[in-house]
Formats: sequence, structure tokens, C-alpha cells
Amino acid sequence: MTKNIKRFLIGRPLKNEALAEERYGVMWGLPILSSDAISSVAYASEEILMVLVPVIAAAAYTQLAYISAAIIGLLVLLTLSYRQTIESYPNGGGAYVVAKENLGVLAGVTAGAALSVDYILTVAVSISSASDAITSAFPAIYEYRVLICIGFLILIMIGNLRGIGESSKIFSIPAYAFMIAILSMIVVGVHRYFTGITIPQPAFEQTSPITSWMMVILILRAFSNGCAALTGVEAVSNAVPNFKEPSTKYAKRTLALLSLLVFTLFGGTSLLANLYPVVHQPGRTVLSQIAIEIFGQGPMFYYIQITTMIILAMAANTAFTGFPLLISVMAKEGYVPRQLSMRGDRLSYSNGIIVLTAVSALLIVLFNADVSKLIGLYAIGVFISFTLSQSGMLVKWTRSKEKGWKNKAFVNGFGAVVTAIVVVIIAIFKFHEGAWIVVLLVPLMIFAMMKVKKHYIAVSRQLRMKPEELETIDIERDVYRNRVIVPIESINKSSIRALRFARTISDNVVAFSVAIDEESAQKLQERYKLLKTEIPLIVKYSPYRKVVEPLLKFIESAEYDYQKGDMITVILPQFSVKSWWHNFLHNQTRVFVERELLKHKHIVVSVMPLQLKRDDMILNNPKYDR
Repeated sequence: MTKNIKRFLIGRPLKNEALAEERYGVMWGLPILSSDAISSVAYASEEILMVLVPVIAAAAYTQLAYISAAIIGLLVLLTLSYRQTIESYPNGGGAYVVAKENLGVLAGVTAGAALSVDYILTVAVSISSASDAITSAFPAIYEYRVLICIGFLILIMIGNLRGIGESSKIFSIPAYAFMIAILSMIVVGVHRYFTGITIPQPAFEQTSPITSWMMVILILRAFSNGCAALTGVEAVSNAVPNFKEPSTKYAKRTLALLSLLVFTLFGGTSLLANLYPVVHQPGRTVLSQIAIEIFGQGPMFYYIQITTMIILAMAANTAFTGFPLLISVMAKEGYVPRQLSMRGDRLSYSNGIIVLTAVSALLIVLFNADVSKLIGLYAIGVFISFTLSQSGMLVKWTRSKEKGWKNKAFVNGFGAVVTAIVVVIIAIFKFHEGAWIVVLLVPLMIFAMMKVKKHYIAVSRQLRMKPEELETIDIERDVYRNRVIVPIESINKSSIRALRFARTISDNVVAFSVAIDEESAQKLQERYKLLKTEIPLIVKYSPYRKVVEPLLKFIESAEYDYQKGDMITVILPQFSVKSWWHNFLHNQTRVFVERELLKHKHIVVSVMPLQLKRDDMILNNPKYDR
């Protein structure tokens, strides 16, 4: 049943050869990789105004224009920088690979950890923002926002588990629908404003004058909130391998179009916020209020709200594209568990997708899907990776000194300085809002990743054999002497099957049982005599009901006469039930025994399975009546 459900949800497995067909071009790649960036228009301007309006009232809208212009300028700089990254590193990995190759392992792992945190927060913030958008249109369901978020998250996970090609088609249409919605609102809003429509002006509370230094601090804090609009720009450079060939060409085109979209949509909504000033209201987003001012609470308003909700949820899909790719590169190099480098049935990095879903769901529940609380953790991770990436590219150009390197070095050098300043600004002004969690979490992740790498190196060194060592080994001559022990609890079909198998692999076989009382020991011995076998039965009494310890003591005792160099195979009888819930009705002693025995290098553990039939087949069959 589980297998059938899995096939229904994610489809049939794809062959390795189908990977080339799964890759996308600009048409499908743009909406997938731009969702995070373009969705920021739904909350970036609002986050800026939430800082400015309570302090400087109507003047906030003028400052919004300046801050938006600065963010757009930073966008242009990042676009130029990442075009160079795509050209130089077409195999994906983005900031992690750039920093690692040019600045060293620590810088690379730092970039990878920071970017991983950002991807996780992208999912949590985007899904929570989607919930805000829909509850703005339907306030009655506001109290169910966490459940709505988890529902969105599961749907996106399933869509991505279906594979790169299919997920790009599933999630692209909503992205294009949102682009059309916001572009329509910008065009109609600007047209109505300049055709003389009367726009109601909100009533602002009287504010006290502030000093120039306070104004600078206020603007920097608002700027740190608005920088959320730039998350997702790096996604294209991380996902170059997902593009059709020539992948570099398609990736650069997609990046250019992504930047143009962010410029148009973010700049346009910032302009609308100036033309149609509204005051932030709990449960009602600024974008939804502007939409009402322009279209009224009619079909177009609901179209904008629904597409906004969907694109905010789909913004998480950018992270579902970037995170598994990034983490797979790091896994192949041994900095995270190797399982994360494996492709699933549909050729997507399914383990990475599942990990991202689980951690993001935990964040949503912990922060109660509150965007204002989550946004404090947001952006700092991606700007750390921006800074390390640009610094790495600067080092690359200064080392290679290839044609045109000075211009390229200037772009990346200037980008590194600007993004480093932004990191400091975000860290300072968002520290008390939750950025301290990221500041603490990234070093902990770096420490963990380095420990994982050390473990893999240690394992590799212990397992590695040099060619000259291989030449000295004669497998045909140096054969282990195999001794077999079959632990049995009772005499039944499962234990007899294990004993029969034991005789096929060794002449030195012992049946072993642990008794917790004299009565059960005697009963077992009486039934064992009926077998008329030469295999001896050893029964050990265990007053403390231990299972593994008596077996190990027996192996080490003179009674067993174990010789150094011999291998001991322990065959564990095991019956498997048909229904998953039946497992809870039987003790899982075998799992515990197996785990403990595998700690000893001279013991081999083998499981002898016996598949049981369904309950109804047995109960309705007279053959099994007792």
C-alpha cells in the first residue's frame, strides 16, 4: 500500500538516462528560480514602511523611494557579479564552490552553511507570507494559518519529489500569473493616478521631530528589512546544472530576466506605495490595501490576493531547487551526510528535499507562522554568501589575470565591499529581532560540517588499501574458519529454518538460548530433543533478563573454545509480518541484538527471514486449525 501511494504521489522511477530530458530552459527555469526574488515585492515594501511610518509618518513614503532605489542598485551589482560566477563555475554550488576554491575550505563551508540557513528561512518566510496573503482576503481563517502553511509545504515537497522537469511545469504557471497580476496593478494604478482619480490620504498620528543621526539609523534599519527583496538572486548560479545545454547560456539569460523582473515589480510596487499611501493594519497586507484602492474589492482584487498567496508559497520552491543542489555538492565532498548526494526515483535530490521540508515545518510551528518574527532571521545568511562569493571571484581574477580581469575584479571587489556593509547593517539592526540565532547557528553548522568531514576522512583512511597491499592478499588461501551460533527463543518454523541454513555454511554450529526462568528452559530443551539433531543446544540462565550479555560471555568463555582468527556468524531467526501495524505487536529484540553484536569485529550477523501470510488467509484456512 505504501508503495502504491508513493507511486501515485511522485510517479514511476526514471532511468539515469532521462536526466537530460528533465532539465529546463529559460521558459520553465525563469519562474522556478525567480519565484523567491519576485515574491519579495509582496512584503519588502511593507517591511520598509513598518519601520518608517510609526516614526516619520507621511515622510516615510519619500524615504521608501530612496531605499528602493538603493536596493535596485544593489540588485544590478549582484546581477553583474553572478553572471561572472555562472561563466566561471557552470557545475553549480555557487558561493560555496567559489569561496572554497579561492578563499579556502573554511570560507567555502561558511558560505555553504550561511546559504543553507537562508534557504531554510526562505521556505519558512515565503510559506508564512502566503498564509498572510490568503488570510488578508479571508480573515475568518486567520487562526488556521499554521495548518495552512504545513499544507502548502507538503504540496510543494510532493511537487519537487516528482522531479525537476515536472515540478518546473507545475510551479511555473502560478509564477507567470503573479507577474501578470502585479504588472496589471502597476499599469492600472499609474494610469488611474495620472488621470486625476481622487486618492484618499491616510490619517497619520503626529510624530515628534528626530535628529539626523536618528534618521540615519532609521533608514539603515528600514534598508535591512528591504534587503529581503534580493534573496533568490543567487539561485540561478547554484542551479546551472539544471539547465539544458548550453547550460551557461540559458542560466545567464535567466539571471538577466530575473533581475529585470525584480527591478520592474519591486520598483513598481514601491512607486504604487507612494502614489497610494496606506497604513499597515494587522491582518491586512500593504499590497492588499493598495489593490483595493486600485481595483476595489472585486474579482481583480481576489485574483491578486490568490496569485500573491500562491507565488509566496512558490517562492519556497526556489529554495527547494537551490538547497538540494547545494547540499548535494557539499555531500559529495564529505561536509554533510553522503545520503544527501543521492538522487531519488524521479532524479531529484529527494533526501535534501525531505530535510528542507522537515526543518522548515519546525520553524513555522515554533514561530507560529509569524512573518515579522521570521523576517528578523532572514537575509543575513544570503548576504554572508554574497560577500564570500564576491570576495572569492575577486581573488580568482587577481590570480588568473586573464583578459579583462581588471574590470571583472572591480565589479566583484565593489560587490564584496557593498554586500559586506549590508551584512554588518543587517546584523546590527536585526540582531535583537532574531538575527542572533543565525549568527550563532552558522558557526555551529560550520563546526558540525567540519566534524563530518573529519569522520569521512578517518573512515576512508581505515578502509583504504594500497595496491601493494592488495598484491599480498590471497583470498583463496587465507580463508576464515567460520563458526555459527543460532540464538533461539523457542522451537518453531523460523528457528528451524535458521538451524538448517547454519549447517550449509559451517560444520561448527551451536544453538544458543537465554532463559529467564527454569520452567521455560526445561520446556525448550524437551522440544529441542524431538529434533534429533547433532547441533548442541546451550541454555544460559539470565537473572537480570539480559539477552546480548550472556551470548557474548559464552563466546569469550573456555566452554566455547573460541580461537583467535575465527569468524563467528550469528544467524538471527526473524519472521516478517504483512501489515505495518503488526510490527508494534511483536518485540524487536533482533534489532537490539544485531546492533550490539556488530560492535565486535570478529562477529558477523545474518538475518534468516520467514515471511508470514496475511491473518485472514490463515484464520479462514482449515489447514491451520489447532
